[in-house]
Amino acid sequence: MIEKIRKIARDWLTEGKVDVIIGYGESTTPFTTQPIFITQPDDAEKLIWNPLCRLNLAGYVRREVLAGRKVGVVAKGCDSRSIGLLLSEKQFERKNVSIIGVPCEGMVDSKTLRKEFGIPNGEPVSADWEKISVGDKSIPTKEILSNACKICRYPTPVHYDELVGEKIEGVSVAEHDKPALEMLEKSKPERWEFYNKEFSRCIRCYACRQACPTCYCDECFVDSNDPKWMEKGQHSTDLTLWSLGRIYHQIGRCVECGSCESVCPMDIPFTEILAGMSKRVRELFDYESGIAVDEPPPLQTFRYDDPQEFIM
Repeated sequence: MIEKIRKIARDWLTEGKVDVIIGYGESTTPFTTQPIFITQPDDAEKLIWNPLCRLNLAGYVRREVLAGRKVGVVAKGCDSRSIGLLLSEKQFERKNVSIIGVPCEGMVDSKTLRKEFGIPNGEPVSADWEKISVGDKSIPTKEILSNACKICRYPTPVHYDELVGEKIEGVSVAEHDKPALEMLEKSKPERWEFYNKEFSRCIRCYACRQACPTCYCDECFVDSNDPKWMEKGQHSTDLTLWSLGRIYHQIGRCVECGSCESVCPMDIPFTEILAGMSKRVRELFDYESGIAVDEPPPLQTFRYDDPQEFIM
């Protein structure tokens, strides 16, 4: 698959179809890859594809297109849905983006790998779809998938120009909804207690915001002073308002790529929370984010017959 990805990238750059290819490359940080920006055909050899390609690249696509470039991107299912969401919000035009779609068998969580292996000390690390190995110790890849990948309904990209590899079926709706059901069955006071408990551990590092491909505002509401929406302190009320405010902005927009949970140093269960939001939006509005590029998210529209149910 990687050779096919490299060939498409090389051909697109040679033909002038794109100015830059955004994909994944080797990283100096253990158990991670990093985004790379290829502008020369020969550099396509630097592209890689393995279960460590966790990062959602859609945010980089927006940045490069707005800078006036024609962009090619290597996209998993969640990346392609994020691109679809950005298209639905008129952030750029489809003609400026060419997508190399890659069906995804699931990404592993780097935090879990560090807990299992520690930090490799000169030992060789290898990662493929069968196992992750450090030295002579290995773990089957399927046993350490990220929480988001375990409930992914769209592992095959929904938007692409070229598809590399065979399509992969996602989990059923029932399987997807399992992590959210217990929380959604709680009463409103119980849910509020759950949110307060989980968000009280937040340290306001904003890693979740920075990793999210659809958190693209020039000025985040938490940074605004005119008007000033909230304080930046560590009081439990401030922490809960910050986290709920960000999550509410993602209702009907989140594609559940798991980027926020993967970077959270406090292990806040964003996947569980956001899966619940997606379930509610699907049931109330018959909408799944990032699928239709010509239909805005539900909370950006208004109908007289809109449901008035409590989403969270």
